[in-house]
Formats: sequence, C-alpha cells, structure tokens
Amino acid sequence: MKVLAIDTSNLVMGIAVLDEGKVLGEYITNLKKNHSIRVMPAIEQLLKETGVKPAELNRIVVARGPGSYTGVRIGVTIAKTLAWTLKIDLVGVSSLEVLAQCGKYFNGFTVPLFDARRTQLFTGLYGQHENGVFQNLWEDQIILLDSWLTKLQETNEKLLFIGNDLPIHQETISEVLGSQAVFGQVSDHNPRPSELGRIGMDRDPEDIHTFTPSYLQLAEAEVNWLKSQGK
Repeated sequence: MKVLAIDTSNLVMGIAVLDEGKVLGEYITNLKKNHSIRVMPAIEQLLKETGVKPAELNRIVVARGPGSYTGVRIGVTIAKTLAWTLKIDLVGVSSLEVLAQCGKYFNGFTVPLFDARRTQLFTGLYGQHENGVFQNLWEDQIILLDSWLTKLQETNEKLLFIGNDLPIHQETISEVLGSQAVFGQVSDHNPRPSELGRIGMDRDPEDIHTFTPSYLQLAEAEVNWLKSQGK
C-alpha cells in the first residue's frame, strides 16, 4: 500500500510518502509561512523524489485537527480533493494523536498540546493501555489549562508534555504539577507525518463526501454569528 500523509493542522507542515513498512520520504517544516501556497508544491516534489506517481497511491491520510482553523481546512480540503480525484481511500487521524507518537516510548503518560488561546488547550492523554498498545486514554478535548492540570494530578503518573506551544504554558504546568511533569526535548515537539501515515494505514477508510475536520470548537466567525442571532 502506497500512502501519502498530509499535516497542515498547525504551524508545522508535514508531508510523507510510505510504501507498506517503509518510509520513502518525509518533509517537515516549522515556519510561519502560508501552507496554502507551499503544500501542493511540497507534495509534488516529494512524490517526484520518491519516484511515486499520483496514480500509484492507494490512500491519503490527513491530520484532521484540532489546531489552526485555517490550517486544518487547508489539509483536509487538499486530502479530500486528491482522494476523490484519484478515486482512492481517505483516512483522518487526530492531530494530537500524531504529536503524541513523539512520546510513545516514554515510561508514563504523554500529554500532547496545542494552544487554543484564552488559557485553553487542545489536548488529550496518551499511553500504554493494559493491552500494551499506545493509544488515547482520555479523549481529545479543548479545556482550560487549570482544569486540565487538576485532572492530570489524579493520574499519579509521570507526564510528558510535548508540543511547540509548550513554552506558553510551561511555567504554570511546573508550578502545579512539580516533579510529576516532564518536558519534551526540542526534537520532540514536531509531529511526524510518517507517524501520521503509519497510523492511517491501519484505519478504516472514511466516506470522502461526509468526512469532516475536528475543530473541537466553533470558529470565531461562527461564534460571532451565533451571538448575533441571540444563541
């Protein structure tokens, strides 16, 4: 199975091409540049360098969010368009689940996070289940930082925090959790598109027409519209 993985859900842009058990190529940047301009040329270049023609792809795997509203929308739109045009499978994977893979060998629980503004986080809890599989233990959610840290204290486990937005909240996390909190190294904070592709290989495909992103919250424009309607 040849897979193209696409992640534009946050500042990091990641593209990967996989063929069964092998990562043929992987492209990652963490730059404040427009994904909408850069992602298609990056896909084209990576396919060219790996010698994979679009017609040879069997599946598109996309990071479906949460994250940047615009970033999520760009990745999902491109993934759906490619899957429909090529008549191949489409699979969506949580952006937090992809990031969490950077901590899958940590001896404790992994807490991936993206800043959601107003002291809120997009986050979840991941770790080894009793069946030995690294998976989501507490569902992905948007939550106030203080409320999240109170919940995490109850785990009584070492907690590895990862994500490029960690510096925004690291001081508060340290104050509340103390030695229970462990912070990832610089190379732990970028989600890997190859991990996205690996996860997506084992998931059931979704209907292209009903596939929806996971924003975990309404866009600001939607919130303002609902307020204007008195809702």
